[in-house]
Amino acid sequence: MVQPWYATREEIKAELDVKETARSNARIDRALADATESVHGLCHRVFYPVAATRYFDWPNTQTAPSWRLWLDASEVISVTSLVSGGVTIPATDYFLEPNVYGPPYNRIEIDLASSAAFGGGDTHQRDVGISGVWAGCPLVETTLGITGEALDTSETGVDVDAATSAAVGVGSLLRVDDERLIVTGRAQLDTGQTLGGAGLTNVNNSVTAAVQSGAVFAAGETILIDGERMRIDDIAGNTLVVTRAWDGSTIAAHSVGAAIYAPRTLTVERAALGTTAATHLIGTTVRRWDAPGSVRQLCLAEALVDLLQGRSGYARTAGSGEGEREASGVGVKDLRDRVYKSHGRHGRLRGV
Repeated sequence: MVQPWYATREEIKAELDVKETARSNARIDRALADATESVHGLCHRVFYPVAATRYFDWPNTQTAPSWRLWLDASEVISVTSLVSGGVTIPATDYFLEPNVYGPPYNRIEIDLASSAAFGGGDTHQRDVGISGVWAGCPLVETTLGITGEALDTSETGVDVDAATSAAVGVGSLLRVDDERLIVTGRAQLDTGQTLGGAGLTNVNNSVTAAVQSGAVFAAGETILIDGERMRIDDIAGNTLVVTRAWDGSTIAAHSVGAAIYAPRTLTVERAALGTTAATHLIGTTVRRWDAPGSVRQLCLAEALVDLLQGRSGYARTAGSGEGEREASGVGVKDLRDRVYKSHGRHGRLRGV
């Protein structure tokens, strides 16, 4: 199963300004995957949402009251079905706790005013089955743009609009209708626009690109003209204000009429994280799942440290001469401590 990351390839490349090559992309992807697993190991939590059915023993074997089921690492966001001993327990007969500051919820309690109960199976093993969405943080999604084409159940290349292109990267987790998709790659798509005005010269202060319609672009999106990538910083009418030679590309002169491309074809993993592949209409809303801010920052920092230390043979130093010292990563340690304090799953004491 492909898993999403808590930061994206594009965020790493923006920090390092590395060239778009298969070699650098693969190295960055490995660093992000490792950084995501480091966050899991530190926090003892998985933050992205997974739709699944999970099974638990009859709670009395947990040295807990028979009406309280501790979920431990399987924290839940929402429950669609709760079954115990082959009997479905209606949502009106149980509570998701802690209700004051959940989700995520770390336990389920039977409403003692009801006739419902855990148990009733042949044995205590896997007596309780819970179907729902599992995650170690509240579910936060940002509405982006829309799909640029209709999708069947098997397509893995999804065309999107400028707003979506500007806001996602490799590693992002998206939702279209009820299906989740993980972005595993991006490819250039002809925007249907060409360079107008007087074109662009090969100097850094030539930053205004005239187009036929500025409305089909979005600030933050990367465009490709000939072999040069540019980041759109602002849009004034039908003029794009850009940063030249973006993403490690080389600045060059571009003539009027040059075609403008943008990475609006997303390669995706369909039916991700327990969802089901479905058909989707053109113009369907695209939503992006967002990790907690400090978790995203830590993933980014861990990946950057991995990449920079690897380049230096794990002998990176700061300063020079007598003041030269081995880089210790104090800032990353402080970030780890803060993330563990705010998002780590800490030990729970149980009565004996």
